[in-house]
Amino acid sequence: MIYDLAIIGGGINGCGIARDAAGRGLSVFLAEQNDLASATSGWSSKLIHGGLRYLEQYEFRLVREALQEREVLLKIAPHIIHPLAFVLPHDRHMRPAIMIRAGLFLYDHLGGKISLPRSRGVTFPDPQFSAGLRPNFRRGFVYSDARVDDARLTVLNAMSARDLGASIMTRTRLESAKRVDGAWQITLRDSVTNAGSQVTATAVVNAAGPWVQNVLDNRLNVESEATVRLVKGSHIVVPRLHEGDHAYILQNDDGRVVFVIPYEGKFSLIGTTDIAIDRIEDGHNISEAETQYLLRAVNRVFNKPVHASDVVWSYAGVRPLYDDGETNPAAITRDYVLKVSDQQGALPLLSIFGGKITTYRRLAEQALAELLPYFPGHAKRAECWTATGALPGGGFDDDGADGEAVRRFVDGLARQHTGLPPDFVERLVLRHGVNAARILKGARLFDHLGECFGRGLNLLCEREIDYLIADEWARSADDILWRRTKCGLHMDDDERTRAAEFIETKLKVLYP
Repeated sequence: MIYDLAIIGGGINGCGIARDAAGRGLSVFLAEQNDLASATSGWSSKLIHGGLRYLEQYEFRLVREALQEREVLLKIAPHIIHPLAFVLPHDRHMRPAIMIRAGLFLYDHLGGKISLPRSRGVTFPDPQFSAGLRPNFRRGFVYSDARVDDARLTVLNAMSARDLGASIMTRTRLESAKRVDGAWQITLRDSVTNAGSQVTATAVVNAAGPWVQNVLDNRLNVESEATVRLVKGSHIVVPRLHEGDHAYILQNDDGRVVFVIPYEGKFSLIGTTDIAIDRIEDGHNISEAETQYLLRAVNRVFNKPVHASDVVWSYAGVRPLYDDGETNPAAITRDYVLKVSDQQGALPLLSIFGGKITTYRRLAEQALAELLPYFPGHAKRAECWTATGALPGGGFDDDGADGEAVRRFVDGLARQHTGLPPDFVERLVLRHGVNAARILKGARLFDHLGECFGRGLNLLCEREIDYLIADEWARSADDILWRRTKCGLHMDDDERTRAAEFIETKLKVLYP
């Protein structure tokens, strides 16, 4: 078989392009060297946002597109994307209040019609929005964005692509690719068994994220005028710092901003840093200096001191940004750049530089706009379609894909499974949407769900583990405990060990 499109990279951009292309009738193959969302796409700040701070860099096109996409994504994946209010505490040492008001006015109107509440000022103390803040903060601003489970968003796009006919291969790395006899000859290697294989394609998409330059230089031997800048962003997770469902955006004394986001019920997610690095390997772990930087930012604003010993989890990821010549890592553009090279008008190679989670779907549309001319009359549907197609789990059978639709579905499913706690049912729906009904089918008690790990609403059961392995390419304990669910965060060391041993034993039986 000669695929129309071979995609290298199983992050959000690669999976988004695979979904869009497969839905237009192209035959698609995607290879990911590790697990889906195992690099940049799984280590973000977990936000769907316009990027308020990008207005200071005059990134108006990016902010407008991101705000418009926020509306789209809230509709097509309401089970994993939820509105979130942000509170910006203000004092006289920060950016002038008139500048913030002007920025928020633009933020409210730049993307056109929005469904979320518009920004407003607030006076402290406020019973809702000043929880945990130092008393010297007398005023602030409130605006709206959304949160997302970034790894699940990536996996859902891959599932949708597969359902539309795409072939998705994880743990499969690119060895080389070259144009031979009117087609791309692509050599792959299984990262687990070391077995080699080949596929043939008409076009190649280099969506390798931090490895985009490496793929060009060492796997494809193709020169590109565009280059990538590697910037490390790190986050820490601590016990919950404040009551309420809102997040905080803190103006740090170095001019950057730091988010404090309610996370997984009991925790606060704090990030991010911007550290320029030379090698991908330098971005795998948070440094002590980064931890202290984030703690200082929080302790400048919150009443209760937070210490390094309070950190229960941390992660670091590498952002592959387009090199726009900016020396300050925080000011490098977050916009995406697509570069196409071909051979006498055929056999195109499209490489992706930069991008952000929020705009992945528009990036995919732009990628298809670049590629479809190489397939005249071949694609079944040339029009854009992903703005209205619900992602797997998002197809709620009532009058709207919104928070209320999700709530009604949770209530109905809980009534069908009265022996299971409603909060556990809700948690499952917030991961899998309507597909949670498949996992719970016929279950009236926890005993019907097989072996269980953890406790309460964050319980991980054997039924879900089986689903994640069979339907979502989970091939290790980390894939399940930390990417497709965050149940590992809610377990102690013994529970994590027991769950990991159970998962790995099951995988050895299924994939000896």
